[in-house]
Amino acid sequence: MATESEVAVVAFASLLGLLADVPDPRRGQGKLYMLPHVLLFSILAIVTGGNSYRGIVTFIDAHRRRLNAAFGLKWRRAPAHTAIRYILKGLDPAAVEAAFRRHASLLQAARATPGRVSIALDGKTLRGSFDNFHDRAAAQVLSAFAIDTALVLAHVDIAEKSNEIPAAQALLAELGLPAGTIVTLDALHCQKNTSRLQPKPMSR
Repeated sequence: MATESEVAVVAFASLLGLLADVPDPRRGQGKLYMLPHVLLFSILAIVTGGNSYRGIVTFIDAHRRRLNAAFGLKWRRAPAHTAIRYILKGLDPAAVEAAFRRHASLLQAARATPGRVSIALDGKTLRGSFDNFHDRAAAQVLSAFAIDTALVLAHVDIAEKSNEIPAAQALLAELGLPAGTIVTLDALHCQKNTSRLQPKPMSR
């Protein structure tokens, strides 16, 4: 019977490998904490309620021994919150999004029922993302949600002085959905340019 550590490694091995492709913003020397593990543990902290750099540190500290055992690490303590902040703020957002899209694509391929793919595109305003001091409006994001597997396949920022229409057209073009995919959108997307974005035939 597999141990808890073995189950954790198998569950996150794919994502950990994809996160290794994200460029590290730090200098070559003095990397005590490897980037893929910092990113993975930060993700785990956030999905369990950690909403700050200190919250990520608290999560790692609380689970450090189990994380060490699961991933073969020897961390004596969690990285400082300033180190977490430096790493996360220095990341290339496009590289991180690409890693998440590849991970979602692998999960979708493993779970989806062939010939029954339905994708919903929907825009959301990120709560608390406005900045009155810098006169910045709240950020808006358009997400592609796979209905049958409950997976977010990708998302794209909606430009501050734009709307969902060009964002949806760009996202559909990037996803390259297979023929037969059902895509649902709000009524405002009844545009000729959107309707022309036909799904690509599946390769044989």
